[in-house]
Parts: sequence; structure tokens; C-alpha cells
Amino acid sequence: MIVEEIMSKEPVCIKDSDFITHARQQMRDHYLRGLPVVDGSNRVVGILTDQDILNITSTRSNVTVGGYARECPTITPDMDIIRSAHLLVEAKQGRVPVVVSTSDKTCIGILSDVDILKNIHPTKKSPKTVGDIMTTNILTCHPDDSIAKVWLQMIEYNYTGLPVVSHKNEMMGIITRRDVIRSGYARTGSSDSHGTRPGDSTKVEKVMSTPTYTISHDIPISKAIEMMLHYDTGRVSVVNGKELAGIVDRRDVLRACLVGTGFEVM
Repeated sequence: MIVEEIMSKEPVCIKDSDFITHARQQMRDHYLRGLPVVDGSNRVVGILTDQDILNITSTRSNVTVGGYARECPTITPDMDIIRSAHLLVEAKQGRVPVVVSTSDKTCIGILSDVDILKNIHPTKKSPKTVGDIMTTNILTCHPDDSIAKVWLQMIEYNYTGLPVVSHKNEMMGIITRRDVIRSGYARTGSSDSHGTRPGDSTKVEKVMSTPTYTISHDIPISKAIEMMLHYDTGRVSVVNGKELAGIVDRRDVLRACLVGTGFEVM
């Protein structure tokens, strides 16, 4: 199977000359985690992710996208989806633009990790259960933590989301980059976008997503993929009873599906 068969056509793009405020609004309006950045001729110059939006500390309203677009792998319509999955995982990106060819960077589509997960499966050599691939050294937050504190943690560790747990380590929800941006509390300077200082910031409980989707460590990876696709979630929490034991995200399961294909990513 090739990229052209699974990619989304007519993607929402932004120009390198657009203001960051416009890009942020596009992400909110279309519930996107990344936007292809193109020049005046619709040629891809990079991608702007929700992480880049959170990284922006300028309070000026005239900051343009061009300086914040990051490089992305070159994905073409005729590329095998296993190869494209390797490039996404290697680049640590969940969405990448699709261009006409390696020489013609005109944007004609977008490929996401969701598109790929709908069309590939674990191999015979893939790890078998969620417990084999889950991350156990987990950074969490509490519902009474401030958005500003969580924002700083997402920036420092480049996390797309943090589990929200009670002070007894019981799962309560999750807060993601998308939640922060959609709520209007994406930080744009020494204060958040509502004008409050970090210590006065709105609490996590006002923004977090519930319910959280949980799974046990002995569940097959294929079931975790089914859950992620069904609930359109980027990660599932692995629990032992009510307590959080680990996290598995889309990149983890994509990496597992590449084992034995010749495109393994360490």
C-alpha cells in the first residue's frame, strides 16, 4: 500500500508569512496538531506543530509563522506506507505534508500516524503486549496544578500530554497540548493568553479531558491500536487496578508495528 491511498487531500495549510495568532486559531478551529507551512507558491517549507505554538514566548501580535516552522521528512504519494511510518516515528512527528515529488515540494496532502495505524498491523516479530512497550517512568500532574506549570513541563520534556492523577496516583483524566491550545490558555509570554501570571493560572481540572482511556498491561498491542482509533486518542493509560502503571502512545505502537519490516526505529 502506498501513501496516496491513505493520505488526506486538500489539507489545511498556512503560509510562512501568516501570523502565529492565525495559526493558533486554525489549530483550534480544525482540531489539528500540526499545520503544513507553505510559501507563496504552495511549496512546503516545513510544518508548525502544537508544540511549536506552545514554545512561542513573544507577546507581539505580528510574529509570523516562517521563523517557527520546523523541518519535516519528505513524503511522496508513491512511497510505501511502511517507509513513511519509519520516517514519521524517526522524526517524532504525528502529521507530515505530502509533496508531489522529492524535487517538486508542492503540498498535495497530509499523512498522519492515524492514517497509517488504520492500515498496518503488528508483525510476527512485534512485541506482543502493551506491557512490552509501555513507558513506566511517567510524568504526571494533579488537577489542582496550574496550566502554566503543565505548559512548562510539556515544553521541557516535549510531551504531547500528561496523565492527571489524584494525590493517591489514581487516574482522573489527561491534559494534552490540544486541550491547552483549544482552551485559549496557550502561553504567549510571561503570562498566559488570558493575562494571568504562571502562579495564578487556571487549574488543570478546568481544561483536562475526561474520561481517560485505560488498559491493562497484558492486553495485545492490536487492542491498544483499536482503542486509540476508536476514541481518537493519542495515548492510553496502563493501569494496575485504579493506579497508573504506564503510558502507551501512537508512536509506541507504530514503532512496534515496524519490528521485522526492515524499518525498525530504536
